[in-house]
Amino acid sequence: MLLFLEIGRYCRLLYDALRSCTEFHTYRQNLMSEMVKTGIDSLGIVILSGLFTGGVLTIQTSYQLTSPLVDRSAIGAIVSQSMLIALAGLVSGLVLAGRVGARIATELGTMRVSEQIDALESMGFNSVSFLVMPRMLGGILMFPIIYFATSTAGIIGGVLAGSATGLLTMAQFMEGARAFFFPWDVAFGIIKSVAFGFVITTVSSYKGYYASGGAEGVGKATTQATVLSCIYILLADFVLTAILL
Repeated sequence: MLLFLEIGRYCRLLYDALRSCTEFHTYRQNLMSEMVKTGIDSLGIVILSGLFTGGVLTIQTSYQLTSPLVDRSAIGAIVSQSMLIALAGLVSGLVLAGRVGARIATELGTMRVSEQIDALESMGFNSVSFLVMPRMLGGILMFPIIYFATSTAGIIGGVLAGSATGLLTMAQFMEGARAFFFPWDVAFGIIKSVAFGFVITTVSSYKGYYASGGAEGVGKATTQATVLSCIYILLADFVLTAILL
């Protein structure tokens, strides 16, 4: 019964948020703030993650491709496609599940247990439109930008790692990356990033919005939001890959 209650409240929160999407005047200012917090403020950590992911992937791929019959440019093809199709969206999603998801759950949870949400509703504000909707839209709009930043950083990291270790030159890396580049790879990555942004923001908003039990309850909601976001990101990644590839 508890599972059905959780699903019902989650769906009700989504319904209320979607129903209030036309109330742009209510969440306009908060939306700009959330886009900055979710996207701009997160660029540093996702770029760093992308650089090291691309570098490690280049070295590991070179370690496995030991046959002299395989051209070194194949490393660039494998690394670039892996970043665009899978790793850029997944790595940034898991990183931001901890950074963005935890922040959203903590903010809303603190407002709930301190009765700030009740105060907003008593003044006639739509708390879902004012608090939840901008966080959802901020994630959906900014995650594709984060995906592009992570993908670019991963490819640059691969080039730098290959050049620094002498495994392959920049020209060889880019030759392979260009030879096996397909526009659908980028489109698929964008679709996944939008889905991950939706999952992280909605799950975290739900956990924070319905938090209870004071400071301990806020901490529990934050932990659950982070863990569930990671699990659902992996599930969404599998489902989208099975359907669209």
